[in-house]
Amino acid sequence: MPQLSLHSPLGPLTLTEEDGKLISLDWGWGRDQTENPQLCEARDWLDQWLDDPKTAKPFPLPLEPFGTVYQKKIWAALCDIPVGTVITYKELAERAGGSPRSAGQAVGRNPIPILIPCHRIVSSTHPGGYSGDGGIDDKLWLLELEEATLPFAKK
Repeated sequence: MPQLSLHSPLGPLTLTEEDGKLISLDWGWGRDQTENPQLCEARDWLDQWLDDPKTAKPFPLPLEPFGTVYQKKIWAALCDIPVGTVITYKELAERAGGSPRSAGQAVGRNPIPILIPCHRIVSSTHPGGYSGDGGIDDKLWLLELEEATLPFAKK
């Protein structure tokens, strides 16, 4: 599968494409690099998004994450959350079905973080977890980049 890596404020990221669809975004530098038109467009979009997510256009490639039907339902609901908005695991479960725990497990298995914005899901009392190499620091950095207000933050 073609992969292309990029440098980012979160460290190196690798995009993987199959049949014109993005199937994963991974932390770290991929072994093989393929500069095909789809991956170059995705890389350029991600660079621009990391500069200013509020002005980014919609992502140019279809997303095709591998997962169960329930996981895909949760990931689709994540894509409906606007930039700069956070919701709780409970709210996500109410929107997409299941329990807060099952929704959280699906969020944690998201193979295309940032683009499927799992960083926008928090606990009602704390930020929750994050699968990026920097863990919760990456999540908080992304939320700060989006100028999100956390529901449990002191005013």
